[in-house]
Amino acid sequence: MRLTGNAIDHIITKGKVEFGPIKEILVRLAVIIVITGVAQWLMNLCNSKITYHVVQDLRNDVFAHLENLPLKFIDGNSYGSIISRIIMDVDQLSDGLLMGFTQLFSGIITIVGTLLFMLSINVKITIVVVVITPVSLFVASFIAKRTYSLFRVQSETRGEMTSLVEELVGNQKVVKAFSYEKDAKERFNEINDRLNRCGVKALFFSALTNPCTRFVNGLVYAGVGIFGAVSAMYGRISVGQLSCFLTYANQYTKPFNEISGVVTELQSAIASARRVFDLLEEPEQIPDAVDAITLQAVDGSVKIEDVSFSYDPKVPLIENFSLDVKPGERIAIVGPTGCGKTTIINLLMRFYDVQAGKIVVSGHDAMNVTRDSLRGSYGMVLQDTWLKPGTIAENIAYGKKDATREEIIEAAKAAHAHGFISRLEHGYDTVISEEGGNISQGQKQLLCIARVMLSLPPMLILDEATSSIDTRTEVRIQKAFQKMMQGRTSFIVAHRLSTIKEADHILVMKAGKILEHGRHEELLAQGGFYAELYNSQFAS
Repeated sequence: MRLTGNAIDHIITKGKVEFGPIKEILVRLAVIIVITGVAQWLMNLCNSKITYHVVQDLRNDVFAHLENLPLKFIDGNSYGSIISRIIMDVDQLSDGLLMGFTQLFSGIITIVGTLLFMLSINVKITIVVVVITPVSLFVASFIAKRTYSLFRVQSETRGEMTSLVEELVGNQKVVKAFSYEKDAKERFNEINDRLNRCGVKALFFSALTNPCTRFVNGLVYAGVGIFGAVSAMYGRISVGQLSCFLTYANQYTKPFNEISGVVTELQSAIASARRVFDLLEEPEQIPDAVDAITLQAVDGSVKIEDVSFSYDPKVPLIENFSLDVKPGERIAIVGPTGCGKTTIINLLMRFYDVQAGKIVVSGHDAMNVTRDSLRGSYGMVLQDTWLKPGTIAENIAYGKKDATREEIIEAAKAAHAHGFISRLEHGYDTVISEEGGNISQGQKQLLCIARVMLSLPPMLILDEATSSIDTRTEVRIQKAFQKMMQGRTSFIVAHRLSTIKEADHILVMKAGKILEHGRHEELLAQGGFYAELYNSQFAS
């Protein structure tokens, strides 16, 4: 800009122009323009790399933190909201960082550079510029504080929408089976309308920032023009210097306008960042004790001593629960829905920690044992099946990565899954879609059973393991289970009481307490709650 002012000063009067110096100035301007262009390209490249590396590290940290959060947090928050924080909110933060870094670095360089050049030309006019310009920052800050809450609501509503879409897409069969399409659309439209209203409102108020700051900066430009013109009239400054100063003043205020112009993106990014850091600030599960031991020689003995636990402190569930399981015993747990059967499984696996009492596994307090070794001592087959996108062989070998193809096939045969797998076009290399949508529910449960039969841990947990399997196949699998359970401590949760007749010990639970316990014949002879449950299923 200073070169431009010098060039103007070489235009003396009409017909009297000093072209020699002007050509030199033009050459210097061309060199500066090229250097500036290369510098801006390098700056944008550096900004992009820094931003994407920061976001990559942030997303890795969030996911790693999520893996260490207790199941209480996962159970207490919708999956869609958590997914939205990891993906959408981090992306929004990335966009804000990218724009913020670019505007920040270029803005600082521009402000400092132009300020120095203006001081070298005229100190008084520079003071006028510096005094008036910060007013635009106060205007931008005033508006930004009031739009932050709106953008936070927008971000939370966006997470709510993600949660709804994840819920409806994942359960589309249920939606269609119960003709819920109209209600689903109404729920979606209601959330979408709220998202639209808060988004428009946030954008409207944030859009006021740019014109307000431009108005203040326009006053700066006018003040420089008036003060400079008066100075030029009295010979304190040349016309070229005035022209140069006006350009510098405009250049000086430009970063403030640009920053206020992206305040919408920045506010949205800050609101998204708050949600991401709220997740990062969630307390992790209690880490393994420093002196925690690794279970190795597991004999299968489990002792539960006066254990109390509840998900909600206001709603008691399990109180003073005790149980002594000898190695190799088969323990069946029965009772009405909500009595605490699955909760006991959660406590055995340390998905949740006991609130009172203790659980002793193979002579060691479970709280003093590493979670990995404790959970590795159990094999679980749940009523809710889970398969990952991949081949059938990969799903069976999920808990034993080094399993050979022969071992996988033997486990599938033991689970009576080899037959249907062989009939598939690609056999064990058949790719299962997300959530196993291209095979039946019963077939998915057979694969989960094969997964446990491959790893053969010292202890077993079977929670309604055959609930989705036909009666004929169930009889075969029960025989395979009987063989697999020999010498292994087993906990069997069942509603179909016909599957637990051979259990060594049956616990009859109600409201978190053991009402009755004993073998099948003994409990029937007592004529109590178990007999009532059994007769309700098999009464003629």
